[in-house]
Amino acid sequence: MKLMVVGSGGREHALIKKLRENPAVETVYALPGNGGMEGEAVCVPVKAVDIPGLVDFACSHGIDFAVVAPDDPLVLGAVDALEEAGIPCFGPDKKAAIIEGSKVFSKELMQKYGIPTAACRVFDDMNEALAYIEEAPLPIVVKADGLALGKGVTVAFDREEARGAVIGAMQEKRFGKSGERLVIEEFLEGPEVSVLALTDGRTLVPLSSSMDHKAAWDGDKGPNTGGMGTVAPNPYYTEEIAARCMQEIFIPTIRAMAAEGRPFKGCLYFGLMLTKDGPKVIEYNCRFGDPETQVVLPLLGSDLLTLMQAVHDETLAEQAVCLKDGAAACVIMASQGYPLSYEKGFPIEIPEALHPYVIVAGAKKEGGKLLTNGGRVLGVCAQEETLEKAVETAYQRTEQIHFANACYRHDIGKRALAAKEK
Repeated sequence: MKLMVVGSGGREHALIKKLRENPAVETVYALPGNGGMEGEAVCVPVKAVDIPGLVDFACSHGIDFAVVAPDDPLVLGAVDALEEAGIPCFGPDKKAAIIEGSKVFSKELMQKYGIPTAACRVFDDMNEALAYIEEAPLPIVVKADGLALGKGVTVAFDREEARGAVIGAMQEKRFGKSGERLVIEEFLEGPEVSVLALTDGRTLVPLSSSMDHKAAWDGDKGPNTGGMGTVAPNPYYTEEIAARCMQEIFIPTIRAMAAEGRPFKGCLYFGLMLTKDGPKVIEYNCRFGDPETQVVLPLLGSDLLTLMQAVHDETLAEQAVCLKDGAAACVIMASQGYPLSYEKGFPIEIPEALHPYVIVAGAKKEGGKLLTNGGRVLGVCAQEETLEKAVETAYQRTEQIHFANACYRHDIGKRALAAKEK
């Protein structure tokens, strides 16, 4: 069986490793992939947003099943185009991917269907947004409407910072068209939880919960990043809270999307805040999260390809989904200076024995050597019986990997371990 995985980051590498566990898989093509995937996938230099290129490749190479992983091609309609060409796909179509593609849409959906979330106002006029900020309670959250590489959200603790976020998006066009409309919402407090769920539009199956670490530096300091590490499961996400989320958030969301004529099939990511008033949605993503995927998939006992095909065929209810006991951790090794400016092109040394536990995100092959080629370079993973052991093993492995300008947080899992002790 020939598979095609669209994307080039750590999430895609983690998906490829899991998909290859199915013995029916002969070849996996990664479009465009990265240098660290070689050996597990055939990397093809077609950009993830080149929809005609994706379709041409899939048709000319007899692809049996495609997985469209990143947000951009999903929002642009890659699944629609591939399906129209006769290629079965995992991932939402363009109509459903709007749940991530437009924060205005997702907020209005939650308000319409009574799904708990932060109170908000929507603005398409900069002066009106600035006037609102002068009277709104602080802290306040400013979000660009569209996709912004994970950088379109500002949590402002003073009015100057909030004004800067509005002007940066709407006047300076920092996020292009994505910042032409803004959602300005109340600041929520509580532990954050990420839940990835498989759904065929009718049945929804949550995978293991996880905890991301967004800040660049130890102690949750510094600028926000795409994620500096993750652990799973999230100790704050108890069985009681999981039951509430299923009844109040998960099922209502897929029913709302179906009612809007936008049935969602794929992986729906729920970014949640566990507030004193109960769980609330911070954001939806229309795909597997990165780096949450790196810890959630090792705890999935069922075959991923079989589940993805069931999502496509709308037969997920017939599948028994097994989640493993134990815990997983992932430490992201980044280039010094990420997420702002950083140098790249440094050789990466990974001991052979650690290759099964390393998920490569920003790297390229040149002259037979693996070189750094991004801000987040790789993730070092571990799966153990306990969270404490998983974190310890992940750091032991991280210390054995070397490249110039490497940096990583030293406290991944610290909050989760403290929560378990309470």
